[in-house]
Amino acid sequence: MNLGMDGKVAAVTGGSKGIGLAVVQALVAEGVRVAVGAREESPALKALASDGSVLTVPGDLSTGPGAERLVQRVLETFGALDILVNNVGGVRPRPTGFLDVSDDDFRWAFELDFLSAVRMTRAALPHLLARAPSSIVTVASVNATLPDPTVIDYGAAKAALVNFSKALSKEVGPRGVRVNTVSPGPVATDLWLGADGVAETLAASTGLDPTAVAAQAVSGSATGRFTRPEEVAHLVVVLAGPRAGNVTGTDVIIDGGLVTSM
Repeated sequence: MNLGMDGKVAAVTGGSKGIGLAVVQALVAEGVRVAVGAREESPALKALASDGSVLTVPGDLSTGPGAERLVQRVLETFGALDILVNNVGGVRPRPTGFLDVSDDDFRWAFELDFLSAVRMTRAALPHLLARAPSSIVTVASVNATLPDPTVIDYGAAKAALVNFSKALSKEVGPRGVRVNTVSPGPVATDLWLGADGVAETLAASTGLDPTAVAAQAVSGSATGRFTRPEEVAHLVVVLAGPRAGNVTGTDVIIDGGLVTSM
């Protein structure tokens, strides 16, 4: 399906692996030129950059200067910015409970999972307004509305992110910038299934095998499996493009039916 995005320019944060890399790949397939903010360039990202349609901008996107540098490089290289995908994020499971979650732990979660997107949006918004119609899609989490004590700081940060995005959509919608969030459940990436990922961390505290922890995480979903990164990416790209031209202020959940509330 042609999503009508050929020739557009996007900035994607955290695009070296997992969901972010899948988003970059999906955007490139639609003819979008992409600037990718990442701490380091992965082999897969380097391969994408070989034809000139992808620019990698190394840096710490949890800081204001890091966000501003990514936007500056987008404009210098591609001359415009039409789409922002906020994907940077991370989680540190807290299996021993709330009393072991310090203020510093909460600060870490909010800096990475909330304020990184706020700063990136602040840096990009003037240019998105100038190119309207344009769009922002931010990767949140089902934990924004499905509280889990083992990720209490992460869930609070993601809830703030969804609220922020909804509020911003009301401000900039009349000016042609759509703002939406995508909230995945468990996704088959290193964050969940890799070394020191969620499954291994929880397994170490419970005595279970990581495979059993992973199976338990999706046992309550209708599909009974992890979402694939490319499935999240395809949803992000549809929301970013003109085919979803009147969708704004929406949080779209992709979790295989894990969340049962209406």
